[in-house]
Amino acid sequence: MCRVVDLKQAVLAKNDSAAHALRAELTARGTTVVNLLSSPGSGKTALLERELGLARERGVPVAALTADLATENDALRLARSGVPVKQVLTDGLCHLEAAMLGRHLDGWLSEDTRLLFVENVGNLVCPASYDLGESLRVVLASVTEGEDKPLKYPTAFGLAQLVVVTKTDIAQAVEFDEAAFRAHVQQVNPGVEVVLTSARGGEGAGILLDRALAVGAGGAVHAPVMAQQPPAHHHHHAEGPVHDHAAGHHHDHDHGPGHHHAPGAGHAPAAGHGPGPGHGPEGGPGHTGPGSVSRAVHPHSGVVPTR
Repeated sequence: MCRVVDLKQAVLAKNDSAAHALRAELTARGTTVVNLLSSPGSGKTALLERELGLARERGVPVAALTADLATENDALRLARSGVPVKQVLTDGLCHLEAAMLGRHLDGWLSEDTRLLFVENVGNLVCPASYDLGESLRVVLASVTEGEDKPLKYPTAFGLAQLVVVTKTDIAQAVEFDEAAFRAHVQQVNPGVEVVLTSARGGEGAGILLDRALAVGAGGAVHAPVMAQQPPAHHHHHAEGPVHDHAAGHHHDHDHGPGHHHAPGAGHAPAAGHGPGPGHGPEGGPGHTGPGSVSRAVHPHSGVVPTR
């Protein structure tokens, strides 16, 4: 098991290096990356479509990249906003990685793009472990998912720099307890901002866009406590006792052993568990695979394959 843990940590370390380089490159040219994470069905595509439309109305150069295991449905929806959109099919991988993102941006993302919204694969486990080189990490949860969601997925919510509640227009119908949800968020991520939105009802319209623009302008970014914890090197062996290679630094995660990275300036990188069985295609942990496909979606002109 020690080799497995070491491999997971090596994969995350390699990803962190790629994320650091990508963040530096995009920041230097004035592009702010927003990483959106949520469970499937949270309403993040509907919210993002609305925010992209508002950005276009305001004249903000913006683009969106959306990742799914299959179908181009989300990209086609987002393209209705009239901004550049690319669909990435992950070929079974349940999350994006920094090198994978960078490869799909190369030759596609316009140099004058001010904001890039990345709609990660719908999943609150795997994507939480991977820093994409974002400047703002946003975790969304709908009112239908239950107030205890932050406690069930502490890594995802614990590393968020902004938490967005969606579908508030039906909050009363589903008896959503806002106070309890906020308390649970603060339990895993003290001080993080929680905002309420409804793509259908209009509550919080433009708030995600405003927060992203503020970050791009050099505004303060929340630094999660979890991101500031030192890495754990707690290795389990098939036989014999547990060995702590950094005594006093064992942390519990959503699934299996993992580690946390110290935050960089103005950014709280992702951390948590490494890729485990079933988290990637046949290439093994962290494998982005030659089979991943991206498609640039052009409004009113269909989907054009890109390689």
